[in-house]
Amino acid sequence: MDIFAIVMICLLGLILVIMLVLILIGAGSFRMSMSAKSIAKKLAKANTKTNYENYKIDHSWWDKQDCQTLTTKSYDELNLYAHLIENPKCDKLAIIVHGYGGEYKDMNSYAQMFLKRGYNILAVECRAHGKSEGDMIGMGWLDRLDIKTWIDVMLERNKNYKILLFGQSMGASAVCMALGEKLPNNVICAISDCGFDNVYRQMYHVCRHHLKFLTKPTINIFNAYMKRTRNYDFKSADAVKQLKKCKVPVLFIHGKADDFVPVEMCYRLSEAIPEERREVLLVENASHIMSYATDPKAYTRAVNKFLDKYGM
Repeated sequence: MDIFAIVMICLLGLILVIMLVLILIGAGSFRMSMSAKSIAKKLAKANTKTNYENYKIDHSWWDKQDCQTLTTKSYDELNLYAHLIENPKCDKLAIIVHGYGGEYKDMNSYAQMFLKRGYNILAVECRAHGKSEGDMIGMGWLDRLDIKTWIDVMLERNKNYKILLFGQSMGASAVCMALGEKLPNNVICAISDCGFDNVYRQMYHVCRHHLKFLTKPTINIFNAYMKRTRNYDFKSADAVKQLKKCKVPVLFIHGKADDFVPVEMCYRLSEAIPEERREVLLVENASHIMSYATDPKAYTRAVNKFLDKYGM
């Protein structure tokens, strides 16, 4: 065997090893963060469970409500679930979207807030969460179309609904992303609580806190893996671009001490909406998803003022 053949075999072997490493990094990152059974999702859920009191989460509240379970099919044929508290005397509807690793019952404080205003409440279970099907977490981008589906489902029940979209964390990003779609005029306004502006930037931010080096190459490899295997491009999953197409007013809420979704992301999101149609509440000393728990009076006041302004 001549030298050239040996070099080519070694080179081919090196290429195969590199390809294997890239696949392992991509598949491992998916298993860690975006699989329905991801480790990060389990950790997020466990962290929330140990902090129910701090977050003002009370799952038992839902058991005291006259709550219907609804189901529908997503655009990609997944079974999705949501939970409806109905008020036949009112045509106002709040569609509430929970965050990454969360569940609809985590949203009791917000459901109560809208229920006091007489709203009907639809609390959705995001894909790959709760009973809703899906082997991949949507990170807001896939969920935006699920929100659109739920809007259609509810308008089939009552074509006169005036709809508020409310989301927290990943759910807030899902709402912002949904606002860039062609929505019916029944959607009057929206509230985004600590949403991230772009999936790539959020992934990079989180990864940077866990990896001391090679953060960008790791995220780029993960993104390349997702584009090839799932047709999902983190960079295209952009709430800012979607909000630039939004036609309704939006209230943005964020904790100033949020180090998981940086407050700078709130600025980027809000600046995508014309000044006359945006409101912003920044809560002092509030960390991620803690704005309501940190200052419930200021939070409730801002929400009520916003809804009053738009007749909701």
